[in-house]
Amino acid sequence: MANSNPEAENVDGAAAERLRGFIKRLENLEEEKAEVQGHLKDVLAEAKGEGFDTKIIKTVMKIRKMKPEERQEIESLTELYLNAIEVA
Repeated sequence: MANSNPEAENVDGAAAERLRGFIKRLENLEEEKAEVQGHLKDVLAEAKGEGFDTKIIKTVMKIRKMKPEERQEIESLTELYLNAIEVA
């Protein structure tokens, strides 16, 4: 079966080795990512087992990543929206 992609035909020698290197690194990172995701799941399960609300933990983590001005804007808009629906 002939390769219909002309770019693939031009990948040989050093370029092919470099491509294999990128693919191997990406595959390794994917494995590490899966391992880390497993650890995250374990920690959340542990926190839940001790009575903590994991949804709130995730929300707190999301808030902690925000810049202060971004957090303030979200808090202000949330308060505005809540007040609007309570009045209506």
